[in-house]
Amino acid sequence: MTERTPLLNYRLVASVNESELRSAPASLAPEELPGSPRHGSSPQRQPKKLSVFFGVVVPTLLSMFSVVVFLRIGFVVGQAGLYQAILMFVVAYFIISMTVLSVCAISTNGALDAGGAYYMISRALGPEFGGSIGIMFFFANVCGSALFVLGLVEAIMGTFGIPEDPTVAPSPHQVLPSGYWWSLLYGTGILLLCLIVCLVGAHIYAKATFVIFLVVISVLIMIFISFFVVKPKPVTLPSPFKPSNGTGPVYPTTANFTGFKLETLMGNLYAGYVEDYTTGKMMSFATVFAVMFNGCTGIMTGSNMSGDLKNPSFSIPRGTITAVIFTYIIYNLLCVMVACSCDRVLLQRDYSFLRDINIWEPLVIVGVYSSTISASMSNLIGASRILYALAKDDLFGKVLCLAKKTSRSGNPWIAVLMSWFLVQLVLFAGKLNTIASIVTIFFLLVYAAVDLACLALEWASAPNFRPTFRYFTWHTCILGIVGCAIMMFLINAIYASASIAFMLLLLLLIHYLSPTSSWGYISQALIFHQVRKYLLMLDVRKDHIKFWRPQILLMVSNPRSSVGLITFINDIKKSGLYVLGHVQLGDLSK
Repeated sequence: MTERTPLLNYRLVASVNESELRSAPASLAPEELPGSPRHGSSPQRQPKKLSVFFGVVVPTLLSMFSVVVFLRIGFVVGQAGLYQAILMFVVAYFIISMTVLSVCAISTNGALDAGGAYYMISRALGPEFGGSIGIMFFFANVCGSALFVLGLVEAIMGTFGIPEDPTVAPSPHQVLPSGYWWSLLYGTGILLLCLIVCLVGAHIYAKATFVIFLVVISVLIMIFISFFVVKPKPVTLPSPFKPSNGTGPVYPTTANFTGFKLETLMGNLYAGYVEDYTTGKMMSFATVFAVMFNGCTGIMTGSNMSGDLKNPSFSIPRGTITAVIFTYIIYNLLCVMVACSCDRVLLQRDYSFLRDINIWEPLVIVGVYSSTISASMSNLIGASRILYALAKDDLFGKVLCLAKKTSRSGNPWIAVLMSWFLVQLVLFAGKLNTIASIVTIFFLLVYAAVDLACLALEWASAPNFRPTFRYFTWHTCILGIVGCAIMMFLINAIYASASIAFMLLLLLLIHYLSPTSSWGYISQALIFHQVRKYLLMLDVRKDHIKFWRPQILLMVSNPRSSVGLITFINDIKKSGLYVLGHVQLGDLSK
């Protein structure tokens, strides 16, 4: 006869099915654990086709080499001077470098799906924080796409637009009508072209971007050659912004490309902030930094396409770090060459001056057009993928249910259409510099959230946080968060406060909607870590009767029939440890 061994079965407030957890491999993502909604029920996915170079390096470079490198590098040096321009790039790249380290750590920790940064943050910090940051990142990509479209419209109008000043005679190739509504029409047409390409799918876009990448690199090489080959010459300046009453200061009509001269360099070393000739607003360090930082916001492009990569954990770190180092070198070289060879008036009053001082002007025009439209498409695709991931996770109920729909090839075409509509609304802002601040603040907020996610995982000592990328610490995460916060409020304190308030409102909304998820909550890991830490600090030698608390173990066979006893013991426990349990008779081996 088998001996019946009494087994103590202690129950706390919540119970966990440990048999399933023990049988799950340690390397599984939270979504792949037994019992999770996505475990064993995920639909058949399309094969992932994009490599490190085509899926991460090329899109990231094109997203960073767009408006700033072709249309605003002179604006930055002309307004801030060479010293402050280099300082701006150092600050900007310090912030994004800290964020890149966090992205690399999270992306090498386990399987990645579509949604990029949203997927990383939501699976690390839980649905509330992840969903709110996901929406902010979605809006950042929407506004970024609109910003690049407006940059392309500005480049087109600078080349082919009829001058708004009637006293300036148009050249033979300046045939396009100018004005706010005409610019909006041109932007709508460009955005429609981006929409058609994005509806085709990410794979076709990747093939197209490689051709654009070759064009942009060729243009950059030609620009560097032109600084040495082109002889000094005067450059005709575009007509400035004029107030509605027709009054305003008189601006010069020409400026000089001097070639490499020490005198020119000395004149461009220090800051000289003046009015922006496209908007008529006075510039400062913060406003110039906001425009310049848009050339650094492409670091998430590779992670946005994580659902289309062959091996996201391998591709994202290598591709992103390569692109960041390359762009930093190019930006600083361009700043030095521009400061040595161009009058400050030319830099401040002609944002398309690289076209005017090039060996063959049409090549620069092609480079500007191709890079800006590629960056716009990249942001539009990124926004649609984030929206699709949010819809798939059901964080907002039926609000985003339509965005779940995909084509036969897996392209979320409804999410693309919704993103396109919002970008179209942002185009009503009219000017690139007008929306540059809000775009920068959105991206800084997202970067701070990525750093926070990595910091929380590191501080919680989460057992499932074992990234293969080791070149980060909690110190780099804190530096990234502090840098993002300082620059957000330096750029525009009102926009920064409003963005944070909106994010917190979204966080509360998702919390009260109570979405069911099996992702895990980082708050629970942090609480456990702190409780364990303080329990280990308890010293029995320092116990005193004044601070005694009862620690009660109540054995009941049926809690439902023992409510009175349970309530009585609960009333006398006085903030002590209270454990309910019962004795179960059975065979230990079974």
